[in-house]
Amino acid sequence: MGVVNRLRDSFEYRVSSPAERFARRASLKWQRFRRRPDRQSRAFRRELRKLAGLPAQLPSDLLQDGLAEFQYLLANHQMLRPAFEKLAGRRVLFVGQAYYNGWYLSRALRRLGWSADLLNWDTNPATQIYYHGDDFRFTGDTPDEVVHNLAFFLEAIYKYDIFHFSNAHGMCFGFPLEQAIARRFSRHAEIYLLRDLGKKVVYTNNGCLDGVSQTSFASWGETPVCTICRWRNDPAVCSDERNLDWGRFRNAVADYQCLLGGNRADFNLAPTVHEVPEFYCLSPDIWRPDLAIPHQFRLAPLPPQGVRLYHGIGHRSSRTDDDGVNIKCTHIYHPVIERLRQEGYVLDLLEPTDIPNRDLRYVQVQADIFLDMLTYGWVGATAREAMMLGKPVVAYIRPEWLESLRREIPAYADELPIVNATAETVESVLRDLIDHPEKRREIGRRSRAFAVKWHSDDAGGRRFDEIYSRLLKGDLQLLETSPR
Repeated sequence: MGVVNRLRDSFEYRVSSPAERFARRASLKWQRFRRRPDRQSRAFRRELRKLAGLPAQLPSDLLQDGLAEFQYLLANHQMLRPAFEKLAGRRVLFVGQAYYNGWYLSRALRRLGWSADLLNWDTNPATQIYYHGDDFRFTGDTPDEVVHNLAFFLEAIYKYDIFHFSNAHGMCFGFPLEQAIARRFSRHAEIYLLRDLGKKVVYTNNGCLDGVSQTSFASWGETPVCTICRWRNDPAVCSDERNLDWGRFRNAVADYQCLLGGNRADFNLAPTVHEVPEFYCLSPDIWRPDLAIPHQFRLAPLPPQGVRLYHGIGHRSSRTDDDGVNIKCTHIYHPVIERLRQEGYVLDLLEPTDIPNRDLRYVQVQADIFLDMLTYGWVGATAREAMMLGKPVVAYIRPEWLESLRREIPAYADELPIVNATAETVESVLRDLIDHPEKRREIGRRSRAFAVKWHSDDAGGRRFDEIYSRLLKGDLQLLETSPR
């Protein structure tokens, strides 16, 4: 029997490919370390580095060593892919910030047994006020930033199996690494490598310029929002060429894409693009109607008939032109509010800026009505925060986008509690809400229930537990755009 076994083993070795033999060894290591994912990742990497002719332990010259390891992965991805796929598990890295959505989603996934972390590669100090947390952060203040980013990227290849990106024109591990890789190898080589190694790439859509040309977006409605956008004539921010180039790359690498609010045109028509409100999640415990307000955020009480209006604009200075025009429609709301005041209405308008988002909720919870965009066609993070706080939101919901969403998630479209208004109707809509506090309270109750159902972190965890699990199984039905 010993001779027979040796012959059989010899035959298996001769007919199997290097990838199959490597996958077999990697599988044995996975069996040994499957209960300790960090040890499994390190052991797997040591095995691969031996095949690449590199020392098992990382040397002091991380740049040259990292480039050599990257080159080996790039050149041998076809051989290595079966091993990476065999070792895949419930491990996801959120790469880049989308306000706080990825942070709360990763915590919810952890509660469901996933290894879920978030990398914040945004090095701009001014934007940190919008985020609620991270597990890893690139600071941009070290002389060897590219080396640090490359080392993190290589470790992440072994440590995670799903990479969820959220930044238009920023599907990367920081711009310094993206540019360095492009100079030495090719543009986006590190992201193509993830795909070629069998990693699952997920992407969350970010608004009007994400995969849709300016020409296509400007065709929505009789008075396109593009006409009041300060970036419409800045090709470095928004142009047909730039937007479509991004959409082409995005669709080439993403296995699954999240969208909310229609805008189905150009590259957003791909079958991998889905309406997924649960990604845009927040914590019902952080945003709750009965928040205890710290003393420094308490506002003076209004007269009995007084009403507080909230009109928040993130990145106000960069979104507003010299005439005060912006896509949040401040130039529309201000004259309406002034006319109502002249009629005797007591209105307090809150327009906070540069307040950390975690503190901003203490101001928001004291408002009665939230005023959002009247020309864009959908709502953003402020409206979701308002609904979670149990507040009515006035905004314009574009009928075409609502029907597009309805085809995939009928219940969401039917339950959406936004008070629909346009520039022409907003004065009468606002007057009605001010005159009927009981109506405001009823809409607020429905808004809170809606937000908890569709935008809570627990709802996001359950939805992405399903999405990610099906992606790892190669479930092709997941890519079909159809009602749930």
